[in-house]
Amino acid sequence: MLKKFLTVLLFVLTTFSAYSAGGGGTGGGDKEKPVSQYEIAVKMIKKAKKFEKKNKIDKAQKQYKKAIGYLLKHNKKFPADPDTLNYLGFTHRKVGDYENAEIYYSMGLELDPKHVGINEYMGELFVVTNRLDEAKERLAVLKDCNCKEYDELKLVIEGKKESKY
Repeated sequence: MLKKFLTVLLFVLTTFSAYSAGGGGTGGGDKEKPVSQYEIAVKMIKKAKKFEKKNKIDKAQKQYKKAIGYLLKHNKKFPADPDTLNYLGFTHRKVGDYENAEIYYSMGLELDPKHVGINEYMGELFVVTNRLDEAKERLAVLKDCNCKEYDELKLVIEGKKESKY
């Protein structure tokens, strides 16, 4: 009886460990790569953008605020990453916290003055906060990048495209 109990117990434990290790119960031991706080935040930002396109602003705002939490955790663990600082600036700008958005963008530019995304988004922030000359400075940095971010920011500065927030 004890031998039967131990056999069943061993079976249950090995089955459980195969599932919890990401092996899908096959016993193959394929471990899934853990998802970072940054990756979770990026998914939330993409989801928020979809909500915005559907004009579901409240839902978008909730996603941006959740993304901020994940980005802050990631930034604490891996500081000085311009991409993280870019998204911290972007999400803060999206929730209307322009002061913190500018701080994060500035920190990112300290690390990578030619970061395409930061320069575009900070330029948009400057347009929204009525600082057109500073927006044009960001555009000048992007002038030779041969990228869509230059074109996007140029349209926003010229008033041909509205910056969302």
